[in-house]
Amino acid sequence: MRTDHEWTRGEFLISTNSALLDLDVVHKFLTQSYWAAGVSREVVQQSIENSLPFGLYNRDRQIGFARVITDYATFAYLADVFVLDEFRGDGLGKWLIEVVTTIPELAGLRRWMLATRDAHGLYERSGFIRLSQPDRWMERQTSRVDSKPQPPGEPG
Repeated sequence: MRTDHEWTRGEFLISTNSALLDLDVVHKFLTQSYWAAGVSREVVQQSIENSLPFGLYNRDRQIGFARVITDYATFAYLADVFVLDEFRGDGLGKWLIEVVTTIPELAGLRRWMLATRDAHGLYERSGFIRLSQPDRWMERQTSRVDSKPQPPGEPG
């Protein structure tokens, strides 16, 4: 069973306690993001339930988020990272990534992955690099964020 963790910096808090998350804030931001535009609230909720979530708070207000998809043994995928615009520029995104990548449950993982269009510098400061062997990696995409695969033989 996973243990919840908290980190504080002045009036800011990062917590892995999913009960603190404001799903409205997370859903609204993701719906307007380039990577999850139009995602349904149901899919956001399910993605959080099946991940290790990190909420970033200013007092009682959620101002940021990240989640990790992992097997807790060898691999982690960092996803849905954001800090609200009005709180950017004070190092909160950097702090969030540092906390996420150093949590004890994920120490010693062989590989971390993420995808970004425009935040390479932020992640590079935390040890991420561009793929050293991109020819080994493949992906499979669907056309919609909310697409769910249909079982074989069922109409899609």
